[in-house]
Amino acid sequence: MTEVRLRKGEPIDRALRRLKKKIDREGTLRIVRERRHYEKPSERRRRKEKTARFLAMLAARYAEM
Repeated sequence: MTEVRLRKGEPIDRALRRLKKKIDREGTLRIVRERRHYEKPSERRRRKEKTARFLAMLAARYAEM
């Protein structure tokens, strides 16, 4: 579990910002969103293939430059 301790004299807003950055870096929120609903293995495979095709297209486009 992600934890951020409040420092002496630190405003709550700053501690909350540190918590959000830490959660973002760890990818916790992304994982929670992915697992919110069940995704069939075939759908997961299709999504990953689509992402791979997109990234390959971008790599090819920038390789030409």
